[in-house]
Amino acid sequence: MMLRIQEERVSMSIYDFALKGKHNNYNTMAAGIAAATLGIRKEKIREAVKNFHSLEHRMEFVAMVRGVEFINDSKATNVNSTWFALESMNKPTILVLGGTDKGNDYSLIADLVKEKVKAIVCMGVDNKKIIEAFKDIVPTIIETDSAKKAVNASFRLSAKGDVVLLSPACASFDLFKNYEDRGRQFKDAVKEL
Repeated sequence: MMLRIQEERVSMSIYDFALKGKHNNYNTMAAGIAAATLGIRKEKIREAVKNFHSLEHRMEFVAMVRGVEFINDSKATNVNSTWFALESMNKPTILVLGGTDKGNDYSLIADLVKEKVKAIVCMGVDNKKIIEAFKDIVPTIIETDSAKKAVNASFRLSAKGDVVLLSPACASFDLFKNYEDRGRQFKDAVKEL
């Protein structure tokens, strides 16, 4: 997939886009076309596409610790958001899920979990529904009750080249004030590794 604008041709590989995932590729291409239509120079478009930073708690790179990448997607409070996060993963993933379930249908992410997730770390008060949904798909599921315990468990399960993805698919109100608090506690725990 390439971003191409006819009159003032801009050609870039999607691998150069700062934001990853098919949905972000489409959004980036649409933004590039809109920018070119407004007369913005192709060099400026290319620079913006390569250096754009996501919002805090939305597919936010936290750190690389001994070859393990940590991503904070705490704003993913529903299964659909977690689907898009998983779809963008291209490395073995330890998925941190859980919180206050809002009637979630986890079967919507089952195929992606089977394909990309090597372990699930539950972070919540009641994890029964998550465990039931994935017990036959993922060989390792661990329950935790804090961001620090979830990060530590995820790091123990990971290997160099893996990604630890906090994309909970649930509301945060069982253990945290809100999704921002959950994301900050996750980031703080990663920084303590």
